[in-house]
Amino acid sequence: MRARYRQAMEWLYLACIVLSGTAMVVITLIIPFGVFMRYVMNHPQGWPEPASVVMMVMFSFIGGSAVYRANAQIAVEALIKAVGPRTRQAMIWGVHACMALTGGFMLVYGVHLCHVTWQNTMAEFPALRVGIVYLPIPIAGLFTLLFIVEKAWLGDPPKSDMMYTDQAAELE
Repeated sequence: MRARYRQAMEWLYLACIVLSGTAMVVITLIIPFGVFMRYVMNHPQGWPEPASVVMMVMFSFIGGSAVYRANAQIAVEALIKAVGPRTRQAMIWGVHACMALTGGFMLVYGVHLCHVTWQNTMAEFPALRVGIVYLPIPIAGLFTLLFIVEKAWLGDPPKSDMMYTDQAAELE
């Protein structure tokens, strides 16, 4: 059961990275397109900016949950390293508790936000419901909670995890 959960979290992490990376690539392509159309072709498009905002919501929230699993979030390392092992462990559990509260808040109030805005549409994308735009918030809250369960139950991912495959190589 533990190995299957660990494997599922590894695949979920990869899905988060792929989704947020794809959103970043899309943003990188459509913003210059919008600038080109406005200033070079003198034919401004109304959709690149709102589309990039939609992609940024996905990038920041879904990518943020992956950042938590990878321990790449902002942390005060000097403080963690300056305290004893028992205090360090208590601080780590405190971080997990705070992140669980944050993930739970994102999940509960994100679902509420999606529900409240579901009938609204965006002027630039009339077929797109605003609730769908906010859907990455509760999804990221759920993913964060799943990653917290992994850390609390199984500890940090092992060094064989695909998360570590992009580490910088040692130079001579």
